[in-house]
Amino acid sequence: MSGQGGIQTPGTDAAPTSRSVGMSRKSRVALVTGASRGIGKAIAIHLAQAGHDLAIVARTVHAGEAREHSPSVRFSDTAPLPGSLEETAQLVRRAGARCEILRADILDLDSLTDAVTATVSRLGRVDVLVNNARYIGAGHMDTALETTPEALLNHLRGNVVAPLHLDRLVLPQMVAQGSGLIVHLTSAAAYSDPVLPIGDGGWGLSYGVSKGAIHRLTGYIANEHGDDGILCVNVQPGTIATERIAQDMGRVGIPSRGEPADVVGAVVTWLATDTDAWRFAGRTVEAPFVCRELGLIDGYTGPRLIVQGSHDRAPQILTDLENALASGRTLPSAMWPID
Repeated sequence: MSGQGGIQTPGTDAAPTSRSVGMSRKSRVALVTGASRGIGKAIAIHLAQAGHDLAIVARTVHAGEAREHSPSVRFSDTAPLPGSLEETAQLVRRAGARCEILRADILDLDSLTDAVTATVSRLGRVDVLVNNARYIGAGHMDTALETTPEALLNHLRGNVVAPLHLDRLVLPQMVAQGSGLIVHLTSAAAYSDPVLPIGDGGWGLSYGVSKGAIHRLTGYIANEHGDDGILCVNVQPGTIATERIAQDMGRVGIPSRGEPADVVGAVVTWLATDTDAWRFAGRTVEAPFVCRELGLIDGYTGPRLIVQGSHDRAPQILTDLENALASGRTLPSAMWPID
C-alpha cells in the first residue's frame, strides 16, 4: 500500500491545549504512526500546536473502516473503531499546521517506505519520528498456550521490525542535518510480569514479548547516534483511556479508566522542543510522572496509582552485586530479590 496525501477536510472540533516547555519553532516536520486515534492522535495535535508540520500514518483513513481487531485468536471482531486520519488531520490543520495523510500498514514495510518518501517529498524532511503504531489484530491478549506462531510473528513484525525499519529510513537524513528525535512508545509490560491472569487485568504474551523487544531497541539507537545529535527515547504512556480501550478491552479485564491521551501528547512535544529532554537520551520517560513534574497540562493531578505488576529487578540486582564486589563488601545473595 502506498501513501495517500493531501486530503483536505474542514475541521469543526476544537483541539485540546497544553502548556509546552521551551523552544518550539515553526516548520519542523514530525511523522507520527498510529495517528488515527488515541495516543497517536493526541501526539500529532500537540506537535502541531508547537509549530510542527505533520505526516500522519495509519491504516484507517476514513471513519467507519472495518478490519480485524480482536484481542484474542479465540474470536473475531471487525466492528469499526472510532477515529480516522481524516479526523486527526482536521484538528492538526486547525492548529495551523500542514498535514499529510499517509495510509500505511506496519506489516507492509513497502508502505512504510512510501510514507517516509512522501513525507520528505512533500514536507522536506523528518525532524521527529514517533513510532506509536502497534499491531492491532488477534492475539495480544492470549496465554502462552493460546498464542499461535502467526500471532507472535505479527506482533514482532508490527511492533519491532516496523519501527526499526522506519528508524533506518529517517536516520541518514537526521544524521546529515545533525539533529532529530526518535520516540518509541513502550509499555510497562516491557519490563513487568503480569500478576493477574488474562481476563482479570493481565496482558497477553505476544504483547509483552514484542514490547520488551522494542524497549531494548532505544538503547542501541541512542548509543550509535547520540553523538550525531539524535535523541532517542522510550515513552511509557501508562494506562491511557483511549477509544479502543473503551470499546475492546473490557471483555478481557482491562478497565477503560486511565490518563488522558493528552498527557502523552504534551510529553512528546516537550521532548521535541526542550533541550533539557536530552537527560532522557537512551532512557525511558514515564509520561504521566514527567507531565505532572513539569506542569505540562494545566490542572493535571495524575498519575493514578495503578499496580502494573512485578517490575523486573534484574538490572538493579546486578548493579548491587557489582557495587558490592567493587567495594570489597560481602556479596548479597543473587538467589532472591534484594530489598
